[in-house]
Amino acid sequence: MASLATLEPESGNPYVSIITVATDTDGSPLFLISTLAWHTRNLQADPRASILCAETHRTGDPLALGRISLMGTAERIGTALARARFLAKHPEASDYAGFADFSLWRLRVEKAHYVGGFGRIVTLSGDRLIRSATDVEAWTAGVEGALAEANASHGALIREAARRAEGGEGDWSLAACDSDGCDLVSAGRSLRISFAAPILRVEDIPAALEAAAFRPG
Repeated sequence: MASLATLEPESGNPYVSIITVATDTDGSPLFLISTLAWHTRNLQADPRASILCAETHRTGDPLALGRISLMGTAERIGTALARARFLAKHPEASDYAGFADFSLWRLRVEKAHYVGGFGRIVTLSGDRLIRSATDVEAWTAGVEGALAEANASHGALIREAARRAEGGEGDWSLAACDSDGCDLVSAGRSLRISFAAPILRVEDIPAALEAAAFRPG
């Protein structure tokens, strides 16, 4: 879950709403929204937007938790891969993703502002976070086959990686994967596994999963 800030066309005032977010292959945020919602109307008039993602799982002072604001321009995206990646992260959205008023959008990140707690602040340009077109093209060309091969040949490894990530028991399978991690699904549940280090070749997915499944701690 994340917060989406858009601009009202009549007043220019900022409007903030709640969305669910996944990432495109290059790391750009993806979100599914309805034309009935104010934020969609706002984006159609002015595509400038910001998405805030924040930690919520720890107790104590919320201002001590990490959060990042992603600023840029929103655009509709209709590729099958982006849709598959979003639904891999949010399988519950498949109940309404096909409705005529819903469409998938992507934020083209121009700047990011990260706060990791008191005194831990950094601002980055979008190209520091988003992968290059060359890397994305090479990844996209091979990832579908790599996922099919991993699900067919490395089922036990995938289940162990899910168990170690507190996903619990289940018939887990890979639904999507990028350089930073994989999205797993099992009976309507979804789980994100982050790699210890980014990978650039789809051939390295099994090794990255093995490292995640058997990392110490």
